Amino acid sequence: MATDLLEETDIETQTINTIRFLSADAVQRAESGHPGTPMGLAPVAYVLWKRHLRHNPSDPEWPGRDRFVLSAGHASMLLYSLLHLTGYDLLMEELKDFRQWGSQTPGHPEAHLTDGVETTTGPLGQGFANGVGMAIAERLLADEFNEEGFPLFDHRTYAICSDGDLMEGISQEAASLAGHLGLGTLTYFFDDNDITIDGSTDLAFTEDVAGRFEAYGWHVTYVEDANDLSAVDAAIEEANAVSEKPSLIGVKSHIGYGSPNKQDTAAAHGAPLGEKEVRLAKEALGWPTDERFYVPDAAREHMREAVAEGAALQEEWEGRLEEYEEAYPEQAARLERWMNRGLPEGWEEALPTFEATAETGEQMATRKASGLTLEELAPEVGYLIGGSADLTGSNKTDVEGRADFQKDRPEGRYFRFGVREHAMAGISNGMALHGGIQPYAGTFLIFSDYLRPSLRLSALMEQPVVYVFTHDSIGLGEDGPTHQPVEHLMALRAIPGVTVIRPADANEAVQAWAAAVARTDGPTALVLTRQTLPTVDRAELTTAEGLHRGAYILREATGQPDAVLIGTGSEVQHALQAARQLEEDGIGARVVSMPSWELFEAQSETYRRKVLPPSVGARVSIEAGVTQGWARYVGPEGGAIGVDRFGASAPGETVMEKYGLTAERVAEETRSLVKG
Repeated sequence: MATDLLEETDIETQTINTIRFLSADAVQRAESGHPGTPMGLAPVAYVLWKRHLRHNPSDPEWPGRDRFVLSAGHASMLLYSLLHLTGYDLLMEELKDFRQWGSQTPGHPEAHLTDGVETTTGPLGQGFANGVGMAIAERLLADEFNEEGFPLFDHRTYAICSDGDLMEGISQEAASLAGHLGLGTLTYFFDDNDITIDGSTDLAFTEDVAGRFEAYGWHVTYVEDANDLSAVDAAIEEANAVSEKPSLIGVKSHIGYGSPNKQDTAAAHGAPLGEKEVRLAKEALGWPTDERFYVPDAAREHMREAVAEGAALQEEWEGRLEEYEEAYPEQAARLERWMNRGLPEGWEEALPTFEATAETGEQMATRKASGLTLEELAPEVGYLIGGSADLTGSNKTDVEGRADFQKDRPEGRYFRFGVREHAMAGISNGMALHGGIQPYAGTFLIFSDYLRPSLRLSALMEQPVVYVFTHDSIGLGEDGPTHQPVEHLMALRAIPGVTVIRPADANEAVQAWAAAVARTDGPTALVLTRQTLPTVDRAELTTAEGLHRGAYILREATGQPDAVLIGTGSEVQHALQAARQLEEDGIGARVVSMPSWELFEAQSETYRRKVLPPSVGARVSIEAGVTQGWARYVGPEGGAIGVDRFGASAPGETVMEKYGLTAERVAEETRSLVKG
C-alpha cells in the first residue's frame, strides 16, 4: 500500500517527506519536542546535504569535511533524520528513542555523543558563534599548512539558524566579527518562518534582518519558498562563490509544513502535533498514514549514496595528504601534532621561573607572570592561539611576534575579539571543536558573567578552552564594585567540568598554564591578580609544582600543627604571614596553598587527608570572594574569611584592609579557634 501511494512521487519529494515524518513521528512518540522546524526546513536541509555538503558518514572526524551546525538545536530531529538517512552510525532504534534515557538522540544535539553532531546546540545563538569559530580555525590552518597544490584545508562551514538565534545578543556579536574578518567560507541559513513559542515574531522582532547583515558586511540573498529546490540550490551556489564575505541565505519557510491545522502557528513549534494532526499531515502530503518511521527504500538508497561519495572525497584528500607528507615531512609532522594537540617534546623547558621576592625577584601580579609565561609557551606549542575582548594590555594575552589575525592577514595569530565577551567564548568553542587549535580567551573575571553560557558549554562539550580571567578580586581597587568580582569564583566552581585555578604567586601562575595546556578534556579558568604579589621563596618552602595536585602544604608547622591555614591566590601571602605571627604565640600553623578545588578533589583520599588532616579541627580559609562553599574544607569547627558583600571604590590595598583580608585577621581567627 505504501509503495502504491508513493509510486508517482519523485525521489526528491519522497526523501524530503521522509525527513519530515521521521521528525514528526519521533516527536510524537516521545510526547515532547519540536516538529515544526524540521517539517518546514526539510527541503533546505535536503538540498544542502545531498548536493553540497562534503562529508563522510563512515568517518565523522575526517579533518577535510565541511562542518554543519544546527544552531536551531531545538530542531534536533531534522539533524538526526539526516544522519540516519545518510549512513551515520545512528540506527532507527535511536530515532524511536528520541529524548529517552541513554539514547544517542537527546532533546538537543550534543557533540561527541552522536556521530556527526559537530557542536552542542539548543541555547540559541551558541551554534551561530561556534560556526564562526570553525571558519576561523579553517582559515588559520589553511594559512599555516596549505601549500601550492595541497589545499588540505579548504572546507566550508554551514549553519541553520532560527529567528530566535538572530535575536540573541551572542549571534549579533559573532556576526559583526565574522563580517569584519570576511569569513568567506561561512554560509548560514536563516529560517524565516515568522513564528516563536509565544506566537508571531511580530510580537518582538520586526527588524530588517537582511539590512542588518548587509551592514555587518555579509553577502545576503533570499529564497522566497523553502520548497523551491532550484532556488535553494542557486542561493547556495551564489553564496559559495563569494569568497570575501560570509553569506546569509534567508529562506521563507512554513513551520509545521503540511499540517492542516497547525502549519504557520506556534502550536507547531515546541510540542507534538498530536496523533490526529500527524495523520492529517501525512494525508495532505500523500504519505502512508498507518505507518510510523516509514522510510521508502528508494529514499534510503538515494541518501545513502553519501557513504560512497564521502569515502571517495576522503580517499582523494588522504592521497593529497600522503603526497604532502613526502613533499613537506617536517610540516606534516607538525600538522599531525596540531590536530592531536600533542605537546612537543621538551615543552616544559620553555616555562620560565621567577626568583623569590626576598632575594632579587620583584613583586609581580599573576596576570603579568601569566603573560610572560604565554610569551614563552605559545611559540613552543604553536596551536595555542587566542586573544582578548578588548583588554589585551590588562589581560597580558598578546605574544611578541604574533601579528593580529585580520581579513587581509590570515597569518596573524592574535585575536582582537572586540568588546564581545560572549561571542569570544562561543567562537573559542568553535575553534576548539574544529580541531587543530587550542584557543585561549581573555577578559576580566567580573565579565565571566557575560560569557558564562558559552563557558558552560565548553565544559559540557569537554573542550580545552583556556579562559584567562584577570582583575580577580576587590584588590583591583579604584574601579569599584561594578568591576570587583565577589561571587564569581564560586560561580565558576559550580559548573561541572571547569577546572578553576587561582595561583598564589608568579611560579604558581607558570604551573597553572602548564596544567591548562596539558588538559584535553575540558576548559580551564585561570584567575589572576591585577595587584602585585610577593614571589614565594621556593628554596625555603614547597615547589610550585604542587599546584598540579590542587592543594599542597606550602609551609609546615614546627612540630604537629595546631591549625591549618588555607589560602588561594593573593591571600596565600596573608596565610604565610599569619603562620609566622602564630608561631610567636606558640601555635603551630600549617599553610596550605589551594589554587584549585577541582584538581584537589581529583586526588586520592589519602592525599587529601594528608594535606587537611581530620585531626586538626582549627582550620581557617582566606579568599577574596564569597565564603559560601568553604565549609567543605574548614569543617564545622573552622572559619572562613572572605567577602560576602559587594566591594568599594578605593585603592586596592585599602579595600582589602577595610574588608579584613589581612594576616592579622587570619591570626586572630586562628587564635580564637585554637584556644576554644
